[in-house]
This record gives sequence, C-alpha cells and structure tokens, in this order.
Amino acid sequence: MSNICASILSLKPYQGGKPISELQRELGLDKVVKLASNENPLPVGEKVQQAIMQATSEIGRYPDGNGFELKQAIAQHLSIAVEQITLGNGSNDVLELITRATVCCASDEVIFSQYAFVVYPLVTQALGATSMITPAKNFGHDLEAMLAAITDNTKLIFIANPNNPTGTLLADSTIYDFLSSVPSTVIVVLDQAYAEYLNARDNAIEWLKEFDNLVITRTFSKAYGLAGLRVGYSLSSSEIADYLNRIRQPFNVNHIAQSAAVAALADTDFLQKAISLNQQGLRQLAAGFDELGLSYIPSFANFIAIKVSDASVVYQQLLEKGFIVRPVEMENYLRVSVGTKNENEVFLNTLKSIL
Repeated sequence: MSNICASILSLKPYQGGKPISELQRELGLDKVVKLASNENPLPVGEKVQQAIMQATSEIGRYPDGNGFELKQAIAQHLSIAVEQITLGNGSNDVLELITRATVCCASDEVIFSQYAFVVYPLVTQALGATSMITPAKNFGHDLEAMLAAITDNTKLIFIANPNNPTGTLLADSTIYDFLSSVPSTVIVVLDQAYAEYLNARDNAIEWLKEFDNLVITRTFSKAYGLAGLRVGYSLSSSEIADYLNRIRQPFNVNHIAQSAAVAALADTDFLQKAISLNQQGLRQLAAGFDELGLSYIPSFANFIAIKVSDASVVYQQLLEKGFIVRPVEMENYLRVSVGTKNENEVFLNTLKSIL
C-alpha cells in the first residue's frame, strides 16, 4: 500500500518462542517442553495467586492508569522516588516508549550491539530512525566501539546487561566509565531484564543520581514469573519519566497484572527459589553440554546459547521430539532457556540422541 510508511514495509514482525499449544496442534504431541522464551519454569507463588484471585472481582473496572500501588511498591523496594518510575505492558512497551520519545526523523541514530535484543532494531526501524550496529566483542557489547559510533545525530543507545541472546555480562565499572564518556544529550538505556538472577548489589540504581541521561528498564516476566501478565517498568530522571508518561497508553498495565506484581515484589521466598533453581539449572545444562562436546557461551541470565553443527536441522529435530528452543541470529547457535531439573535432564538426553 502506497500510504504505509516505507520503514514499515520491510519490517519483519517480532517472532516469540513457538507456543506449546501450536506445536501440539502441528505434530499431535501430548508432552511438550518449552525452553525458548526465557520464562521462569516455576509456577507462581501462593501470594501472587491470592492477589490474582482477589483482583478478578474488579476486572469490570478500568485499572489505575497511574499504577499508584505498584509504583509505591517498586519505589520502596528499590529506594527510588515514585516520580522516576514509568510502567509498561512488559519492558518491551517501555523500550518502545523510550524510542518514540527520543527519535523523530530518519537522520536520528540509535546505537546497539551486533548480538543484542531483537526489539532494539525493530522499534528503531518501525519509527523510521537509523540503526547503528556495532560489532560484538566476545559475543557481548564492545563499549569502546559504541562510543566511537556516537555522532551528532545519535539520540539513543541500548545496552542489555546481562545480554540477550548471549548471556554475557559487563562489569559495573565498565558501564560506569561508559556512561561517564557519553554526551549528556544522548539517552542510554540499560536493559536489566535479567538483573534479579545476578543476586548481587544493584549499583545501577545509584547511577541515576549522577546521570540524567540514563534509563534503566526491568521486567516482572523473568525471575518474578509473570510473563503472561506483561508488566515492566523503567527508572529514570523524573523529567524523562514525565515525557514517557505523556506518550504511554493510559491503561497500559491491567489491574490483575498490577496486583500480581505488587504481590511478587513482596514474595522474597519465591524470588530466592527462582534464583537458586536457575543457578542449579545453568550448571546442569553447562555440564551436559560439556559432556556432549558442545561449545556454549557462559551465561549470567536464565538461558545458554549453544553451538551445533546445523542449528536449523537440530531445531527441527528437537521440535519433533517435543522440545521448543530458540533459533537466534548467530550462525548455528540455539538459545536454550533454563527449565526445571527434570526438564533440563530430559532435554539433554534428547539432544544427545539427536546429535
């Protein structure tokens, strides 16, 4: 159609991990194990279940458009001002809001790494801006190359830490030095979707006091186990948060999702259980890949990228056996999410039989 923006015509829509029900329909399988979307394999905790049940009595009403209770809970949890928080329908929603707020024309440039979250190029292209892709360094971000790529037209930089789909991690000192070198007119997004799995001191929050151009994005979809409810948020200066809230949809986080997220923040036992399960799962998968003689990228998230002889063939063979993993834009690599101990074991045995 001639009236559609040129940047949209060549845009390929985001493809999530294949749903379990879809594979069951396609192949007539009863048992399917999904290790494709970096989801938390644990069922949600009792506190969240109770919050969801209570919230269903009010679904006939619009949700709180300002997310008062959830913002209060996040602010208390992270010791940050409510005015610095922007809520989103998953962190993807927030990433798009940030991009919409910063790029305005085709000459505006957005910098991100060669192997980084697929949403970065998608939102950049959708808004008609220019993608500046810097080569990866050891499968992760090369911050020196990203600094060198900055021009007068640079509006936005995306950094995922830990990175998806490679699982690599940048040291806090390295990121801090990078932030200190970026012009204050350029917005830097630090995407921390997997931050909880690090189970370490959260230094990035403190950087917000020093860098007005820093935006941190997070999600309840991973360690908190609320992927199906879509809740994410950003932390930034109150000025940036104000701009983001001007353009976000008024009810972008539904009532049940807000209630569940508040309960999830309070359920520290569930979070620690999820972190522990993930640490054990990473070791289990790594040991299995070592036994199979497969190379992989050591991960700090809840997945591991492994290299096989022919990723497309192995991916299809795994599907036929009832295992969903994720092909990625890296030659002959597959990304495998951490499952339960049993899911990991059965997957490794199946992979062994295929190889």
